[in-house]
Amino acid sequence: MASDQQQNQNQGQGQSQGQERDQSLPTRSLQVARALEAAGADGQVRELDASARTAAEAAAALGCEVGAIANSLVFVSDGEPVLVMASGRHKVDTSALAARWGRGTLRRATPEQVREATGQAIGGVAPVGHPRALPTVVDAALTEYPTLWAAGGTPRTVFPTTADELVRLTGGVLLPVTA
Repeated sequence: MASDQQQNQNQGQGQSQGQERDQSLPTRSLQVARALEAAGADGQVRELDASARTAAEAAAALGCEVGAIANSLVFVSDGEPVLVMASGRHKVDTSALAARWGRGTLRRATPEQVREATGQAIGGVAPVGHPRALPTVVDAALTEYPTLWAAGGTPRTVFPTTADELVRLTGGVLLPVTA
């Protein structure tokens, strides 16, 4: 019985610490956390000790395959910013993807365009929490992983998700992003 009480107290302390940690997230990550909660997402934004600016850094920090990292890449097509959620193991074939998606040429957005479109900096762009929703493609290869990790609004924050949830959260379409 005493051990049950101690276990309950420890669980309560952990929950309290988790709630405090949530409040200590960077402002951009709090915006993402609120957007995830409002959308009914399962995962919570967490801050890492190491940088997750690149897919390789994120995979190393999380102990997962680089392909399970959902990179948020902003492009400009037909005069508007668009979001491509690509597996960390892929380089986007912009010509093939534009043709599949039925869009004009895709060109990488500048850092300024990324921040204007998302409110977030390159290396930490989340799939949600932007000033307005962006047309989005989710890499079909992401369906191969039961758990994905996406940026949480800064280069040190991430959250767990799934390919299906990314499609739902972003209102995106599932397409291959490689040739």
